Amino acid sequence: MNNESEPNKKEISRRDLLKVAVAAAAVGVLTAGQSLTVEAAAKSLQNNSSRTILQHDGMTHDDFSGTVGEIDLLSFDPTHFLTFFDYGKESIAPDGNTIREWDVVAVDKEIEIAPGVFFPAWTFNGQVPGPTFRCHEGDILRFIFTNGSAHPHTMHFHGFHPPSMDGIAPMVQPGESFTYEFKARPFGVHPYHCHVMSLKKHIHKGLYGTLIIDPPQGRKPAHEMVMVMNAFDSNFDNANEVYAVNTVAFHYARHPIQVKVGQLVRVYLTNMTEFDLINSFHLHASMFQLYRTGTSLDHFELTDTVIMGQGERAILEFTLNDPGHYMFHAHQSEFAELGWMGFFEAVL
Repeated sequence: MNNESEPNKKEISRRDLLKVAVAAAAVGVLTAGQSLTVEAAAKSLQNNSSRTILQHDGMTHDDFSGTVGEIDLLSFDPTHFLTFFDYGKESIAPDGNTIREWDVVAVDKEIEIAPGVFFPAWTFNGQVPGPTFRCHEGDILRFIFTNGSAHPHTMHFHGFHPPSMDGIAPMVQPGESFTYEFKARPFGVHPYHCHVMSLKKHIHKGLYGTLIIDPPQGRKPAHEMVMVMNAFDSNFDNANEVYAVNTVAFHYARHPIQVKVGQLVRVYLTNMTEFDLINSFHLHASMFQLYRTGTSLDHFELTDTVIMGQGERAILEFTLNDPGHYMFHAHQSEFAELGWMGFFEAVL
């Protein structure tokens, strides 16, 4: 009796299926309402010789957008999210310190992670990632957190604060509120997220965001943006099927990020990917100054790739000195092919 598997038979993984489906849609193999098997899609792709080509400044390259159609940008626009920093409601305390106050609500909401692909998320203020909160070192931060969802949640901030403000206890039950208040320190870029067990569920469902604490003297002027590396387990098997920066697969391939030639660009980068040990950011045709955690103004390394575990973060600073499209993506090929890819478009 021969127990060996058939030598020519290959097991198809769920990621293989997704890759074939995305590729098929990109070259127009699928029609509306058509179901797709791996074998049928592969055969259709082999028989379809068409390729989508983009022309940019005399250069040609394949269309890496990987999706067809558009998400509902009125509900969430990753381009707008890039540069929107929420400074909260500002007031001055009797001792002269600046107080910044935010209302934050946890809401269960279905979000669109690729055109026509929806995910049942848990959100801060109805979006994934949550709002990018911004302040200066030494400000008093006050987050009035209300749980409007069906599950207990908290807000846990990285950085210094009293243990009573750490977002471990109390768990905020549905319909309840809790106010987190602490002094902003140290300056840098810090993630925040829900810290209720199971952690992997509360994070992968979308309860995370970025807190930027500026140094007292500020940073030199730059075109600033926030990027949160994330992913989605769309079939809930504890492995991701869709990868992105700022939630929507291939958004910045379809909508390149506009920057000026020679302009200083500053990226506040955070990794909140669940189920994968690491994620990464790689910039083509240039290099960046890497300030890990952003807690130093002068200690950096020059590189074009940074690898991060979950919760790690950094500030990237660079200039693009020639016009054209500069690709950026995860330097795990699978992540890039499943949505984590985009372009900076440098213009004169």
